[in-house]
Amino acid sequence: MVEPGLNPHPSARGGGRSERLTSSLMWLLLWAGTTFQVTLGTGPELHACKESEYHYEYTACDSTGSRWRVAVPHTPGLCTSLPDPVKGTECSFSCNAGEFLDMKDQSCKPCAEGRYSLGTGIRFDEWDELPHGFASLSANLEVDDSISESTENCTSSKWVPRGDYIASNTDECTATLMYAVNLKQSGTVNFEYYYPDSSIIFEFFVQNDQCQPNADDSRWMKTTEKGWEFHSVELNRGNNVLYWRTTAFSVWSKVSKPVLTQLMYKWAMPKICGEDLEGAVKLPASGVKTRCPPCNPGFFKTNNSTCEPCPYGSYSNGSDCTHCPAGTEPAVGFEYKWWNTLPSNMETTVLSGINFEYKGLTGWEVAGDHIYTAVGASDNDFMILTLVVPGFRPPQSVMADTENKEVARITFVFETICSVNCELYFMVGMNSRTNTPVETWKGTKGKQSYTYTIEENATVSFTWAFQRTTLHETGRKYTNDVAKIYSINVTNVMGGVASYCRPCALEASDLGSSCTSCPAGHYIDRDSGTCHLCPPNTILKAHQPYGAQACVPCGPGTKNNKIHSLCYNDCTFSLSRNTPTRIFNYNFSALSGTVSLAGAPSFTSKGLKYFHHFTLNLCGNQGKKMSVCTDNVTDLRIPEGEAGFSKSITAYVCQVVIIPSEVTGYKAGVSSQPVSLADRLIGVSTDMTLEGIISPAELFHPETSGIPDIVFFFRSNDVTQSCSSGRSTTIRLRCNPMKAAPGTLQLPSMCSDGTCDGCNFHFLWESVAACPLCSASDYHTFVSSCVAGIQKTTYMWREPKMCAGGISLPEQKVTICKTIDFWLKVGISAGTCTAILLTVLTCYFWKKNQKLEYKYSKLVMNATLKDCDLPAADSCAIMEGEDVEDDLIFTSKKSLFGKIKSFTSKRTPDGFDSVPLKTSSGGPDMDL
Repeated sequence: MVEPGLNPHPSARGGGRSERLTSSLMWLLLWAGTTFQVTLGTGPELHACKESEYHYEYTACDSTGSRWRVAVPHTPGLCTSLPDPVKGTECSFSCNAGEFLDMKDQSCKPCAEGRYSLGTGIRFDEWDELPHGFASLSANLEVDDSISESTENCTSSKWVPRGDYIASNTDECTATLMYAVNLKQSGTVNFEYYYPDSSIIFEFFVQNDQCQPNADDSRWMKTTEKGWEFHSVELNRGNNVLYWRTTAFSVWSKVSKPVLTQLMYKWAMPKICGEDLEGAVKLPASGVKTRCPPCNPGFFKTNNSTCEPCPYGSYSNGSDCTHCPAGTEPAVGFEYKWWNTLPSNMETTVLSGINFEYKGLTGWEVAGDHIYTAVGASDNDFMILTLVVPGFRPPQSVMADTENKEVARITFVFETICSVNCELYFMVGMNSRTNTPVETWKGTKGKQSYTYTIEENATVSFTWAFQRTTLHETGRKYTNDVAKIYSINVTNVMGGVASYCRPCALEASDLGSSCTSCPAGHYIDRDSGTCHLCPPNTILKAHQPYGAQACVPCGPGTKNNKIHSLCYNDCTFSLSRNTPTRIFNYNFSALSGTVSLAGAPSFTSKGLKYFHHFTLNLCGNQGKKMSVCTDNVTDLRIPEGEAGFSKSITAYVCQVVIIPSEVTGYKAGVSSQPVSLADRLIGVSTDMTLEGIISPAELFHPETSGIPDIVFFFRSNDVTQSCSSGRSTTIRLRCNPMKAAPGTLQLPSMCSDGTCDGCNFHFLWESVAACPLCSASDYHTFVSSCVAGIQKTTYMWREPKMCAGGISLPEQKVTICKTIDFWLKVGISAGTCTAILLTVLTCYFWKKNQKLEYKYSKLVMNATLKDCDLPAADSCAIMEGEDVEDDLIFTSKKSLFGKIKSFTSKRTPDGFDSVPLKTSSGGPDMDL
């Protein structure tokens, strides 16, 4: 699958010339066809092409970055009158994801419902046939002119489409799958692959415009350990050619400059067949010279045809040793995939299945490309193969991490072929202690891979034991039942060899640059060898700190610890709700300790009682795993006062089998078979699914509070026969105010052991500590009436109360207030004052009006006597201090409205009132 930056129409050089040449050829052909038809008159009459009979395509981009849109008929020669070519969009034009380019109007349009688009990317997920643009080639790289035998035909050894995937060959031929693409901008190629067999070399690389392959060591693909895996590579702008190439090697693969040795044949011991019987096969003649098989990776072939390890600081693919380039360090380990002789650190024997005594026989035989179980003395014998590793040496470029305790891992590819119930055991022993069974496979198992992680730097022994039948019978009935191991790969082995070199951080010194480790949380830049800190909320890939892509984002609801080694939840969580709009904040600090839970009792076929016991650690503690499960079977058999050894594991969630004391007879119950159920926190969410882990809500009784459950998603590192992706665990937190912290844990009612399939475990944790923090939205406010000058404001929680912690309920508030009686008195007093004021004003205006009437009457009288004799005085002169106005009595009266109107008349500037006057006879106005 090719992603943004990819254009499926690669441009060609000299595009303009090609267009002109193509145009000339089209006109020439059209003229020739027309002439031919006119001349002969026998050609069929063509109709005008309909839209359903043609489609649009772009021509190749020319040197200016332009192109044309042309109509191309689905079936040439059936119609004519195609639309004329039009100018196309620029070559760098592309649509976004979720859109497609409508060629008719050359515009981007959204995809229809139920469909999708990658935008500038192309996805290939249907392999019924080889898609357009891909090419599959094959070659035989093992040609030797000095050998007269014919070279194997590799014509049919190609990549073959298989519907949902495409598969390569498995023979000695080299099969190459190619795809060329021209990118208008930088992009990425992503693909998913399945590669379990290390006997096949699988590489992926990219060549640029100058046909130069990338120098990234990631071209050598790693074998898949847990099924299908993804791989991503950055692509540069311009032409890129993608190569997927595989080459398989068998034990008799030819190598350059082969060394010949003598091939010897011997009967397998113990010999259980008769070579003198009729139809028996004779032992082939020994001494025939044949080619030497290759050495294992990290070894080189000496002149005497033996394989010796390459010195430290160099690597080898099984031929010659090459010194690691500057800025890299060897990835030491042991990788066995050629079984010509048994390695020096491995041994094999046979253990009797009846009396458990070693018989001194060979339990496993080498067979070139695999090692298989021998016949043995009887069918119930254990065929033992043991590999001893003295210790481990983590890379210098990797910092020690107390939480990610992986120091190494072992991966092996095996197969069992059985006619009855055979069993293959894989066991691990630490520091010469008793081997502990890790995994068991029963019956026929196809070729598959298994990985075990080592978390302790110690001398470790790995043991494979195969038993054809558990029946205690003598004799050999099932000699054809066999177990095969094709490859064994152990990483970070002390004193191991290297098959490749990996980048490291460089440290300057007087002697030059040397490899060193980066500080915690820093990745290594491949080009400069410098260390860079990972961004916030990311963790660094364990043992792969190369490039910025090594910083993996943390899941939802989690954050990185101080050294960027793991993601954890700090016992806080926030949730937004749209109906109504509100943010719920959680604090799970009360749930940060370890809690235990026991499942329902179970019984063996003989009535032995036992039950599963779980220990959980949810959050906090900087991501440190707090749950511990212990196997104390060994301790119980050791007398008091003597030191013993007990196997224990540490995880977020672990499980152990408990056998009660009344059954065992010991003072304490027996704890055995500890298993980690949660090694990594994937994320915290309210969704039911996260990264392939499902937490079905129907496993528990439904919640009724209206507050959604908060789910913690965990995953285990252990990969088992039945759990190919490892175990997973979900812890569903539910708000229950009736259950004080830490609350109660429950197992699914339909799955009493916490799991319904043995791989996915589920728990329900109900507690008040799982409720959101209280906020102002969780209480009511009540305001009382004013009583005796006092008013109270009271706060009460909403019922039912579905919160905990957070803000406290506010205290009751008391305020001074005024009653209705007080305001009534104030109103009456104000009304009384207003009435008195109005009365006084009325009296004042009335008195003032009296004075105005007197002045008015006097003016009228004077106006009447102006043209006649003045009347004699009918009174004495007014003495000083007297006011005649006070004694004037009027015979005429005016209404209150008229008095007020007179008072409000306009007054002259000299302070006198201006009043219009009329004569007594009603004549015209007089001027005064």
